[in-house]
Amino acid sequence: MSADSKFSTGRALLAVFGAGLVFGAGLALSGMTHPEKVLDFLDLAGPWDPSLLFVLAGATGVASIAFPLILRLTTPLLAHHFDLPDATAGIDRRLAIGAVLFGLGWGVSGYCPGPAIALLAALPDSGREALIFLPSMLAGLWLSRLPARVSRRQTARHGMPNAELGTPSLDRV
Repeated sequence: MSADSKFSTGRALLAVFGAGLVFGAGLALSGMTHPEKVLDFLDLAGPWDPSLLFVLAGATGVASIAFPLILRLTTPLLAHHFDLPDATAGIDRRLAIGAVLFGLGWGVSGYCPGPAIALLAALPDSGREALIFLPSMLAGLWLSRLPARVSRRQTARHGMPNAELGTPSLDRV
């Protein structure tokens, strides 16, 4: 690894760390690390709390201004190319099931991955719930990638490309 790429990687990691700190501070300041806030937003029959809506509106506003400015660049500041989703990838069964499971998990627990990670800073007081949620989330992520692992083993064993097995390629997982 050249000194230039080490410097570039270091700057990128520092930028990611800084963005994570800003994100976590925003979650903490808005109270979104507390599942009660999220659950009160989702509970339309009870004491509805619209504060999550304002957080989402603020994030959408910042993104709607920042993304067009960023995409005017020919390359990102800290990477060799933009890594954007493919516009041809449609909504498939796997995406729909994942969205439903994410929504159910968020609605039942009141935790989204970002706030749960930020809540670890509140240990040992209110962060104990995150110690249950985060391992469960990681187990779910591991289980969700299990079909791709099985497909990869079958491909290695039989020498067939993933498309012939009827499973998504690992590039899309």
